[in-house]
Amino acid sequence: MRHANHPALHRGTDPAFTAGRALRRDRVTLLPAAAVLRRLDASPSAWREFSTHWDELVPDGYAADHGCRRTRRYGHYLFTPAGWNFRRLPHHAFLQPEDSNVLYIGQDRHFDPLTEAFAGDPILSRLHDMLAEVAMTLENRDVWHVKVTPFRVFASADLHGQPTPEGRHRDGVTLVTSLLIARCNVVGGASSVFDPDGRTLLTAELTEPGTLLLGDDRCTLHEVTPIRPVNPSAPARRDVLVVTFAGSDA
Repeated sequence: MRHANHPALHRGTDPAFTAGRALRRDRVTLLPAAAVLRRLDASPSAWREFSTHWDELVPDGYAADHGCRRTRRYGHYLFTPAGWNFRRLPHHAFLQPEDSNVLYIGQDRHFDPLTEAFAGDPILSRLHDMLAEVAMTLENRDVWHVKVTPFRVFASADLHGQPTPEGRHRDGVTLVTSLLIARCNVVGGASSVFDPDGRTLLTAELTEPGTLLLGDDRCTLHEVTPIRPVNPSAPARRDVLVVTFAGSDA
């Protein structure tokens, strides 16, 4: 049950309700930017302010080892539906399950934490609320682990950007989401989601800021094609926010 401070869902029109219904049926769904931004109460000025957090990301040395130039940060929360409480955990290493990311099996990776301004941004808080509603349509859990990872991937004329250097993979969670923040001088970057047998469930090139891709990570895999510059004389960048929800009874 939602906390009293959060309004009830408007069945049939609320994007969280729409996404939950689609995920139960199709295992993947794409929400248009207009609906997402309206739900997040993100005015153009508020969205511009939110997008500036990507200028504060730091280089990802682990990806650089695989020929990928990107920046990122990382935050980990516990969400308790009873009381509708998100609690930010003390910063620690990032670790994915062994059956997910083949590049970093059993490897603790250390990334800089979210800035206080990022963690305190009202848009992030409202996004947490929206995605929590979706996650709870997939599983009934007393506690959820929520991981928040903003990425910026770069490309140039002599280096294609690799949003997913690990290739087709899963994150080892229940709900995986990717919110497009910005694209600059980019061609490519098509997101695809597959069933366990390799059949394509959805392919979409996220182009409009605010577009949100959601997948049931328990029964899908995903990847993003490389990006390259439209104008080869200038750099290209693609900014996304990946948020995952993993069920936990702890």
